[in-house]
Amino acid sequence: MSNHHHADGGELLVQVLREAGVDTVFGVVSVHNLPLVEAVSRELRFVPVRHEATAVNAADGYARSTGGLGCALTSTGTGAGNAAGSLIESLSAGTSVLHVTGQVELEFLGSGRGFIHETKDQLGMLRAVSKAAHTIRSVEEASRVLREAVQTALAVPGGPVSVEWPIDLQYLPHPADPDEAGAPRAQAAAPPSTAPEGLDELIELATRAQRPLIWAGGGVARSGSELAELLETWGAGLLTSNSGRGAVPEDHPHVVGNYGATAAGQELLDEADFLLSLGTHFRSNETRDYALRIPAVHVQIDVDPAAVGRVYPVKAGVVADVRSVLPALTEALRTGSSTQADWRERVRRARAEVRAAQRASLGDHAALADALRAALPRDAVVARDVTIASSSWGNRLLEMYDPRDNVFPRGGGIGQGLGMGLGAAAGRPQRPTAVIAGDGGLAVHFGELCTLAQEKPWLTLLVFNDGGYGVLRNLQESQGKPRSGVDLVTPDFAEVASALGLPYCRIAHASEAAPVLAEAVATRGPVLVEIDLAAYGEMPAPFTPPVKVTTQTAETTAERPS
Repeated sequence: MSNHHHADGGELLVQVLREAGVDTVFGVVSVHNLPLVEAVSRELRFVPVRHEATAVNAADGYARSTGGLGCALTSTGTGAGNAAGSLIESLSAGTSVLHVTGQVELEFLGSGRGFIHETKDQLGMLRAVSKAAHTIRSVEEASRVLREAVQTALAVPGGPVSVEWPIDLQYLPHPADPDEAGAPRAQAAAPPSTAPEGLDELIELATRAQRPLIWAGGGVARSGSELAELLETWGAGLLTSNSGRGAVPEDHPHVVGNYGATAAGQELLDEADFLLSLGTHFRSNETRDYALRIPAVHVQIDVDPAAVGRVYPVKAGVVADVRSVLPALTEALRTGSSTQADWRERVRRARAEVRAAQRASLGDHAALADALRAALPRDAVVARDVTIASSSWGNRLLEMYDPRDNVFPRGGGIGQGLGMGLGAAAGRPQRPTAVIAGDGGLAVHFGELCTLAQEKPWLTLLVFNDGGYGVLRNLQESQGKPRSGVDLVTPDFAEVASALGLPYCRIAHASEAAPVLAEAVATRGPVLVEIDLAAYGEMPAPFTPPVKVTTQTAETTAERPS
């Protein structure tokens, strides 16, 4: 490294990233970020993805799989615009991502003269899709802006922070001495001296509960051991959102799982007399557009004051980090629980019922979930794009044992799975990563197959090929409508893999799933596994998305005056 006091912006960025524990950065090189890419390539690891959206998705996957910070580098203007969709995903998921984008030279910034790569109000666009966004306007403030951005991204609830950095400033010498005052501090906050407001009332209601359930969202990611202890002490059942999966390992007998919106899940909720919800949005697709019924006594703990009572009314609410509150509740329930003796057995029965019902609806497709789980070690990452395999069994039946292994687009956007998987694999190179994608979702960022071939991570890519957008095709067919926009030309994946030098295998029958996936994972490198759905066959019950379709009934049409 050059003289400490004459380091350029790239060396300053490397120093800030090292302080934050980041060893890999994802991005697309450009004339407007060259000093940053050069320094990262020299001092850390730079992964050249093929699209700026993937740079952010990969940084996001890296952050989720490591539990730390991810970093993406993009160019300005179109490059930053390309990143916006993936920033929306990171914002939706609350993932700690530092997005550093170039900017035109300071003197031309905002001049509107069509300077190459410049766009109107880039900062405004970034603010709309980030937790926060900043412009570096001098070499003196660069260190402070970057370190504050890292702190903001990591502060609970996390989120992406964008920093735009004029190219002329990136090249200038920066005062690069470690700024101890600005270094990211550890996230462990001092325990509050007094109990948060509403906790006594919440505990009192909980001790009276006879048939308690817990609904856990992404806010329990770091509270797994505290939550498991509460479950066992109280005898409560655990329903989760997709984001809440794995905090308590899903082979635990009290974990019903991401099945609240199913028939057997609703039955259990109807029998329960108490629901404690923890760090959850109660998202529309997990509550049947909020039609799901919950017990009359509902209490909620969330770090976000706006979340308490936002979807379902509450009898008591506590604004706090879940982890800081659960031990006090567990302690009170050790001596004061009213849980019915047979409730634990009822929870176990519901756990078995929801899985049996799903297996019946999946038919031979359940073999794919079983084979993948058997092929992977317990601590592998499973990154899932939005596709039928994920939406049906990947998000439910395929067991998760740690939230850092459970990577999927929480905002529901298609095409992000492979990028997230590439990031996760870079963050956890000693363990395998599996990516579940459809042919339609993979086509959104097909170029990332080149990144897969170039970087050679330990990643098994399962491509479920049904020649288009199968979930929307099912939706149109269920309404008796002609197909529109759902059928796509799909390449010969064996030839694509061959062209890129990627190992390839195919699954065309349920009996092939276990041996093929075991072999693919054992390769310890990239493998493309095509699941040929035309040969494999349909699910007994075609999967349709959990969305309401507004239709006009014949009666309302008939009542109109002619």
